[in-house]
Amino acid sequence: MYMKDTLKTLAAATLLALSLPATSAFAALQVGDNAPDFKLDAALAGKATTFSLQQALQKGPVVLYFFPAAFSAGCTLEAHDFAEATDEFNKQGATVIGVTAGNTEQIAKFSQLECRDKFTVAADPGAKVAAEYKSTMVFKGKTLSDRTSYVIAPDGKVLLSYTDKNPDAHIQKALEAVKKYRQANPA
Repeated sequence: MYMKDTLKTLAAATLLALSLPATSAFAALQVGDNAPDFKLDAALAGKATTFSLQQALQKGPVVLYFFPAAFSAGCTLEAHDFAEATDEFNKQGATVIGVTAGNTEQIAKFSQLECRDKFTVAADPGAKVAAEYKSTMVFKGKTLSDRTSYVIAPDGKVLLSYTDKNPDAHIQKALEAVKKYRQANPA
């Protein structure tokens, strides 16, 4: 419990620091928009892999969440929360993928330690995919992925678009969108 409280305190301090000098470059994609296809180098449980949105959508909806940087306080907290919820997402037939433009050389370790071997994390050097999703921000002169969560239907349409620097509500909103999709589209 102490570790989670410490992480929340660090996350709050980081969020305050990030919210002051950072500026979002774009507004995120909207519900109903077509999600741009992408393929990125990634890691799952510490092992290198490749993530293809097109391939993942063949299995069901995809929860795509962009986060600023591996091992930063808020991103670590968000990864823990997504890891805890991954089994529920899987029960709903959804795949979770985290994408970051920050500390990309550390995604293998991040996938193992902070994502707890539960879901894939992809590196987006230069925030190129994040830019296609209109989910970038500038922090200290560097373009990073903004904290934005999407739920994408198998047909490639955006079902949820949620941007908030605070990681707390991302998992809940994504899970609600996946459940709503599943109710309308039973497996």
